[in-house]
Amino acid sequence: MGTADQRRFDALRAAHFPSDRNHLTAHITLFHQLPPSCRDELTRLIRAIAGDTPPPAAMLREVYSLGGGVAYRIESADLLAIRERIADRFFGALSAQDRGTPRLHITVQNKVAPGQARALLAELSDAFRPGPLPIAGLAAHDYRGGPWEPVFAANFRGRRA
Repeated sequence: MGTADQRRFDALRAAHFPSDRNHLTAHITLFHQLPPSCRDELTRLIRAIAGDTPPPAAMLREVYSLGGGVAYRIESADLLAIRERIADRFFGALSAQDRGTPRLHITVQNKVAPGQARALLAELSDAFRPGPLPIAGLAAHDYRGGPWEPVFAANFRGRRA
């Protein structure tokens, strides 16, 4: 995300995500798990994509319930096309969870009591207005049993035609 949105969603996570589970900054998950054996190829591919692709257009569409949490729905055909480009390269290595098309979102609360989630949903829905969401780049992280370790990040540098 762009810097201002990153700060805003990080602040929401800090305020509403259980602190013992909040091990990562706000993000949009494209893949849940790629094998470590793909890391070098993934790094090269992401850098190539970032170098030749303009920042994808994306829209914040709504605040919605996760049952035990709250997220912001994102609509972005451009981001899904980038994800498809990556998925095509690693198709045989994708988990069952990653073979489907993701519902793009930013989770700001998860693993809380349903009443707590409903209260936050009502609060955030009252102030929500749909609008553009700048997407700055792509990143990968390694899961370390709680903390996540950044592997790399690359900002989009391609030009719009």
